[in-house]
Amino acid sequence: MAQALRLSTTDPSFEADFKARLHWSEQTDAAIEQRVADILADVRARGDQAVLEYTRRFDGLDAASMGELELSAASLRTAFEGLPLAQRTALETAAARVRSYHEAQKKASGESWTYRDEQGTLLGQKVTPLDRVGIYVPGGKAAYPSSVLMNAIPAHVAGVGEIIMVVPTPRGEKNPLVLAAAHVAGVTRVFTLGGAQAVAALAYGTATVPQVDKITGPGNAYVAAAKRRVFGTVGIDMIAGPSEILVLADGTTPPDWVAMDLFSQAEHDELAQSILLCPDAAYIDRVQQEIDRLLPQMPRRAIIETSLQGRGALILTRSMQEACELSNRIAPEHLEVSSKEPHRWEPLLRHAGALFLEAYTSESLGDYCTGPNHVLPTSGTARFSSPLGIYDFQKRSSLIEVSPHGAQVLGPIAAELAYGEGLQAHAQAAEFRLSKS
Repeated sequence: MAQALRLSTTDPSFEADFKARLHWSEQTDAAIEQRVADILADVRARGDQAVLEYTRRFDGLDAASMGELELSAASLRTAFEGLPLAQRTALETAAARVRSYHEAQKKASGESWTYRDEQGTLLGQKVTPLDRVGIYVPGGKAAYPSSVLMNAIPAHVAGVGEIIMVVPTPRGEKNPLVLAAAHVAGVTRVFTLGGAQAVAALAYGTATVPQVDKITGPGNAYVAAAKRRVFGTVGIDMIAGPSEILVLADGTTPPDWVAMDLFSQAEHDELAQSILLCPDAAYIDRVQQEIDRLLPQMPRRAIIETSLQGRGALILTRSMQEACELSNRIAPEHLEVSSKEPHRWEPLLRHAGALFLEAYTSESLGDYCTGPNHVLPTSGTARFSSPLGIYDFQKRSSLIEVSPHGAQVLGPIAAELAYGEGLQAHAQAAEFRLSKS
């Protein structure tokens, strides 16, 4: 059975044990880094030809030309129309909710604004969408249509002109749900490319794959390393670590619900982290009992078991207030406030990628269809970063229009500071605009 580490904040060794359980370091594999560097340089130098060779080598997909690796809009539509009705409806409903949320986000924080100060000077910010973005959608072992929606729809809402999607199709195996999601989300072009070579093609451009301004979306170690290396040539969203869930429970939620919520992240991979914080020892016991009962029936039992034993934790706290303090230290990707009083605790919670309030709000709903983006900061980075949103597909320019009167007020201030910095031309450029009368 999967025995997650049991901890109590009253234990003398708690701090050391807690830090050890949280620790996750992305081991930088020098061999991976070198291979990625070589692939990036090769694609940059040889373009399409290098991409074709790496696709043949790594994905077992033998294409004579890049044209064979691009999917037409008609093929995406056909994939959508070929889905069972239930899947089509689910995709469309989820997409509508994701679109609605990001449209509200745009109205709140993604539009240009201006004002005039007391001298009549116009000040403001011009918000401009990126021209072209690339979205990386993992393929192979699993299919992620939800990732298509979460990356493409906010880009579309932001006003991005072109959305270029890459998705690996090992041995040519295409997932119709992923292709259908691309159709629903309004992706411009789709290429069946993966790995570092796909990142390189997007970052540098080839004769066939257009160069993009930013790359978003998760991937394996090779994709992550490639995104790091091309940052600066293009923008990137984040480098994601293993998936995480923290359940903050007051003991009022059915324990089997909590057990399954812990499973929902543990099943991602062996390094995923599932943590329960609760001030009720008897309730933690009941959750462990449900873990033991439910685990044997889970199709991904082996992964869940390894994850819980290696990185999971059931932590007894002195109070819900202390649990909130610990949660802020963890800064989890997903934070479930599984309580009958979620709004009592929410003001105390400062750091999380997404907060799921009340027992009925499972993290899994957020993964697919509540509306907010499921691309979230991991590994404690929620302390300083945010979920993917429309703002990731926009840039901001300052707007300044100084009035003649404003120049008389601001000029002496600027000149004084410029002379103090030893920048005489700066000072005189301001002084030239001062009235001579």
